[in-house]
Amino acid sequence: MNSALFTDLYEVTMAQAYMAQRMSGTAVFETFFRKLPHGRSYVMAAGLSDVLGFLERFQFLPSDIEYLRGLRLFSEEFLHSLAEVRFTGDVWAVPEGTVVFPNEPIVQVIAPILEAQLVETFVVNQIHLQSVSASKAARVVEAARGRKVVDFGARRAHGTDAALKVARSGYLAGLAGTSNLLAARMFGIPVFGTMAHSFVQAFDNELDAFDAFAQLYPGTTLLVDTYDTLRGVDLVIELLTKTPGLEVAAVRLDSGDLGALAKATRAKLDVAGFNHVAIFASSGLDEYRIAALVDDDCPIDAFAVGTKFVVAEDAPALDMAYKLVEYGGTGRTKLSSGKVIYPGRKQVVRRVDQGIFTGDTIGRADEQLDGEPLLVPVMKNGRRLAHCDLDLPTSRNWARQQVDRLPAQLRSLEDSGRTYPVDVSPGVARDLERLRQSPT
Repeated sequence: MNSALFTDLYEVTMAQAYMAQRMSGTAVFETFFRKLPHGRSYVMAAGLSDVLGFLERFQFLPSDIEYLRGLRLFSEEFLHSLAEVRFTGDVWAVPEGTVVFPNEPIVQVIAPILEAQLVETFVVNQIHLQSVSASKAARVVEAARGRKVVDFGARRAHGTDAALKVARSGYLAGLAGTSNLLAARMFGIPVFGTMAHSFVQAFDNELDAFDAFAQLYPGTTLLVDTYDTLRGVDLVIELLTKTPGLEVAAVRLDSGDLGALAKATRAKLDVAGFNHVAIFASSGLDEYRIAALVDDDCPIDAFAVGTKFVVAEDAPALDMAYKLVEYGGTGRTKLSSGKVIYPGRKQVVRRVDQGIFTGDTIGRADEQLDGEPLLVPVMKNGRRLAHCDLDLPTSRNWARQQVDRLPAQLRSLEDSGRTYPVDVSPGVARDLERLRQSPT
């Protein structure tokens, strides 16, 4: 997935055309999304770390060049030149975990046009996937209101790379950890696991299954709904009663009416004197179901999210683009209906009142505007800047602060009808109007 061939054919054909026309000027490409999906009031930016790693390693290997040669589209002169291409440009971006809104640049690539063009597919792929999943995770965390939420979604993800990146972006946005071992190792994420129904099924007796697992893993979580959920709870109580010193941290509910079962389970455990045993819930959960359970005062201590989280079922895509906004020092635009591009390299400034975000302005990079600038330099001459290479826990803390500073209406799962104000500066408006009058 880190191959320079992870690009689209038209980017390489355009690169050859740039070279044929001796076009080697500096280009500015900006990654942004045009509109919020239904039911979303903000997007949490993610994926920057993978983009910077890709740019640092960018090169076409001999096997890549041989494959391109076999397409019979490219001259030997171009292929020899392509083998020497490395990313030498600069990157400005919003830090991972920053909340962003339509038309605001998330990643800004400033490089010779051939280099900047070739990296488009990877940049959009990573920023899109991870921003979609981080935004979903942030909503799940908000719905849980302080209760722990864990990612159990790897098996239903759209491929292995997606499963890993969703686990990472979920943790960035506040999930407590993941069940996937590779993601946990790669990103330093806490790993969680319980047991599957197959373990219980493999035993002739459900109580024996619980006993075997709890003896081997003190402090474990036992899955109680293989046959009859409340009967399973009774068996856990029986096991704990007859085995002093045995440690069971939680029981897991994975089917049925989770709210009613959680209340009945809590009552049984408390009457038996096991009020320290927590209740963990899973089964088709998303932010809406979690919020409903929390609103109903269901005694659930932690949640696991799977399919609906890992594929971001209700809003799986953003209208994300990577567009040329400047070449050779001159602003460039596109005037297609519904897809107008604001020309020129830009900065976004955010206004804050008493710690709460109140509005953003998209301005020219050289304009003096009131507010906190969002885009910061993260790469210079093809190498990431050390002070901007933040570790995942630091970015996770930043993400939490970002959500905490949103207006309350934007954090709500309900559609309040309020949109976050984003305006365009006079300088950007003038540049766009100038190009409207004389686009070519």
